[in-house]
This record gives sequence, structure tokens and C-alpha cells, in this order.
Amino acid sequence: MSPETANLEEIVAQVPPARGVVEPLPPVNAEGEQLLEISMGPHHPSTHGVFRMNVVLEGEQVVRLKPVFGYLHRNHEKIAENAAYLAAIPYTDRLDYLCSMTNNWGYALAVEKLAGIGVPERAEYIRVIVAELTRLQNHASLIGFLMQDMGMSGTPLMYAFREREKILDLFESLSGARMMCNYMRFGGVRVDTSAEWLRQVRELNGEFPRFLDEFESLLAGNEILMGRAQGVGVLSPELAVSSGASGPMLRASGVNYDVRKVDGYGVYDRFSFRVPLGDHGDVYDRYMMRVLEMRESVKILEQAVRDIPAGPIMDPKARLRGLRPKAGEAYGRIESPKGELGFYLISDGTGNPYRYRVRPPSLINLTVLEDMCLGRGVADVVVILGSVDIVLGEVDR
Repeated sequence: MSPETANLEEIVAQVPPARGVVEPLPPVNAEGEQLLEISMGPHHPSTHGVFRMNVVLEGEQVVRLKPVFGYLHRNHEKIAENAAYLAAIPYTDRLDYLCSMTNNWGYALAVEKLAGIGVPERAEYIRVIVAELTRLQNHASLIGFLMQDMGMSGTPLMYAFREREKILDLFESLSGARMMCNYMRFGGVRVDTSAEWLRQVRELNGEFPRFLDEFESLLAGNEILMGRAQGVGVLSPELAVSSGASGPMLRASGVNYDVRKVDGYGVYDRFSFRVPLGDHGDVYDRYMMRVLEMRESVKILEQAVRDIPAGPIMDPKARLRGLRPKAGEAYGRIESPKGELGFYLISDGTGNPYRYRVRPPSLINLTVLEDMCLGRGVADVVVILGSVDIVLGEVDR
């Protein structure tokens, strides 16, 4: 072997292997036995959209779980930074396509703080009414989907969608759209409600408790629900708080925190309602949170429709087109049906935000999915994920 060849071999031996070339070893347990790694999604019906979970199993038991998302990324935040403040409202509709009304409100609240815009009383009441109607249809739909994830028939979902259709009809008659409502504006709302529309809300709200009673009698003591939900996917209060979880998921773990009570944004401080809390933090408690919160929404709606004042629906000083807030920053947050939805804005004095950032409850609530699934069966993963209540438009943005 020539000296040149020997020198070349020494150089090659010192070069580290190329990254990504060596295949990772299959996972093993403490005894060295190989574990099964499966990929659930991104088109599995239980993943509620284009969402994937890489799950490592020892037999049927989950020993590791990694959520994988990004399939639905639409560059929402960067688009909003290159558009006028008003132009971003339709994008918020598409964050959580079940809850466009509350999405609008969270963003409008942030811009109003940033620009110092007031909101007339009548508009505040209208915002509460459409937000609580949104909460009703979101929670009813979530329960219907959760029952399907447990393997029940489609009956609960059809009952839920029957009520949801009534609410979407109200949204359509008010805003012109059933789902992408594009309804709220900085300083108020786009169009006023009619007396007939308020009468229909009052009628729907009066009938909703009967639906809830029927729904509970059908489900609360159901053997399938109790067997698949009680003691499954437990989230401790300490982990819920430290992970930043919010909404029904946080309250199911017994943590008394609701942005409507803490901040009293809008006119929520004028309404009497309680914050339901769970005892165990399992899937069953998360199911019951939705039922109990719907009952509280009915109470809020009754008070709001009864007490709504006459008057303007827009602040006459509000400037929508050509809005240029002074340089500064603001964070507006609301209690959306899925948890704390926040918008962080930085203004540099121009006509579009310098920085636009969304705090999505679906994404943050997902961070504890592995903790809730460890030690459970692979079939429980589907149910636990369903109880979190995610929408991929909000997770990926």
C-alpha cells in the first residue's frame, strides 16, 4: 500500500458519517425486546383532520407518542403582517372553522386595545349572544364526534348536528354566511340584529335545555361511555397549569380559570353564571364540562337577549379602512369554546401589523397528549384525542 493510499484511508476514517444516512434502530423495551411503532394518520378518521400521531406500543400499551402536524399550514400570521388590519378578519374565520364568531372577537379585541377604540353597549351584547351560540354548537358537535370515536352509532352526532343547524341558520340570517361569518368589526359589529332575529334566539334558547336533558339521559349513564371514558386520559391539575392548557380541558382537571370571569371582557361581568369544574380530569369529566358549560351558556343568552339595549352598533370614531394605530403592542384574549384564544399585535405606525401572533388553544392543549396516553391502550388514544377538541386550522395556522 502506498503512503498516499494509507494517508487517504486515515482521512476517510476521521470523517463523521453523513447525517440522515444511518437508519435509526427500532425502539426496544428494558428487556431488549423490539417494540411496535405505528403511524396513526394523517388521514385516519379519528385524527379530526390532517393530523398524525407516531405511537410506540408494547403490545397494546402506549409507551411513547409524538404528535405530528403542519399539513394544514397556511401562513396565516405572515399573511396578516402584509395586509391591512381589517383584511385579517376573514383569515380569523378560518382558524377554527366551527367558531368564526369567537375568532373574530379575539382579533377585534386586540386591535381595539392597540388603537384605543371603544365599543357601544348594544354591540357588546350582540357579541356575547353570538359567542355563546357558538359555544353551544361547538360543544354539542364535540360530544357527537366523541361518541363516534368511542364506536357508538351516529345517533348522538345527528342529534348534535340537528341543533347546530338551527344556530348556523341564525348566523346565516345575521351575517350572510353559515360558517365563515366575517361579522365583527373594530368598534362593534357589521350589521344590527332585528327584533325577529332576537325572538328566534330567545325561542331556540328556550328549547335548548330540553335537548340537553335528552342528550344527558341518552349518554351520561351509557355503559360504553362510562367504560371508555372514566379513568382514561387523566390530566392532573399541576400538569394542566404548567402546560398552559385552558378552556374545558383545564377546568375538567379542577382548575377554576375562565377568561370570561378573570378578565370580564365585553360585558360578561354583568351576567350571572358559574364555572363548572371536574374532579378527576379524565375523558368523562371533559365530556361533562361541555354539557355543563352549555347549560351556563343558556343562562347567559337568556340574560343577554332580555337586557340588550337599543343604540348604535359601531363606535362612530372607529376608523376601519386606513387604520394606523400608534406604535405599541397589545394582547387581546377571549374564552373561546376550546380555551384561551389570544392575538398579540405590534404596531409600527403603518397600516398593517409589524407582528401578528396567534395563541391557539387547540395547539397548546395538544402538548399534553402524550402524558394523557402513556400506559393506555391504543384504542384509548383515539378517545383521548377526541376529548381534547382540536381543529387543525387553529393548530397549524
